[in-house]
Amino acid sequence: MGENIKCAVIGVGRLGIIHATNLARYIPGVEVDTIVASRVESAEKTARELNVANFTNNLKEVLESDTIEAVVIATPTNTHVDIIIEAAKHDKHIFVDKPITETSEEAEKVIEVLNNHDIICQVGFMRRFDPSYIEAKRRIQQGDIGEPIYFKGLSRDPGSPPESYIKTSGGIFLDLCIHEFDISRFLIGSDVSSVQSFGKVHVHPFMEKYGDVDQSMSYLEFENGATADIEGSRNSSFGYDVRGEVLGTEGMIQIGSNQHHKNIILTKNKSYFDTIPDFPTNFKDSFLNEMEHFIECIRQNEKPSVDALDGLIAIQISEAATKSYKTKQKVYVN
Repeated sequence: MGENIKCAVIGVGRLGIIHATNLARYIPGVEVDTIVASRVESAEKTARELNVANFTNNLKEVLESDTIEAVVIATPTNTHVDIIIEAAKHDKHIFVDKPITETSEEAEKVIEVLNNHDIICQVGFMRRFDPSYIEAKRRIQQGDIGEPIYFKGLSRDPGSPPESYIKTSGGIFLDLCIHEFDISRFLIGSDVSSVQSFGKVHVHPFMEKYGDVDQSMSYLEFENGATADIEGSRNSSFGYDVRGEVLGTEGMIQIGSNQHHKNIILTKNKSYFDTIPDFPTNFKDSFLNEMEHFIECIRQNEKPSVDALDGLIAIQISEAATKSYKTKQKVYVN
């Protein structure tokens, strides 16, 4: 392996540009060799902005390159399974944004292929790399709150993505709540045994024809006896809102805030603070930290802290939540 790790970034939507920017500008010892997009004009635009030498809409030439060592996959979820499998067969290290695939069956297929190749695959659950969640995990592990027995998490988006996105998103439990399902496992330190989920359309009636909802609640039971409540919402008109709490036998940890800058503004007869406008702002450090971790794992030939198996388990919980919502019954996680 050369001194610089050569990467290709596949996909130039919002997350693809975040990852490409972090790799190209903020992580030493990395060279973004190629930007890949389905529209070559989009690939060229991003490459020019980041001073990346190469751009293409031909994924095959990137995978067959002898010099590119790693790929970052930030394409629509329904493309993940094929890209991951082909990247693995060409021995490329892989970073893939969540969810790893659309279904647990696809994730199992991916893992089977990955197990036959000596490569790293990291899944983009960026909350595990957020300083607040990392500190909460550290304090739990050192016993500051006793045994963790309950997690309360919420994920609220300021509005809904467009209908064109919702119809292929897999629904609120797979697209949005999957982050909370994963971080609850991380903080509680146990796997989920059952899920009971509820949901309703309050603001976005077009979701009904896709069997989706804009407001949801899931009750999780863990194998170690702990429990959790997970709220997912597309109706946070005041801004992006992600927070959590872990209750222990001897205390409690609060995580996150819906306050952007740490200022309270006082004016005549009123006071207010500014809210977080979007998830790239809220998780700016997390996106950088998870990519630094990916590159360091390649350098040290170490397993990432969040891998394809974690990706599979998160999908299994999401699928159980979706099934529970549709059947109105508790569903046990496989």
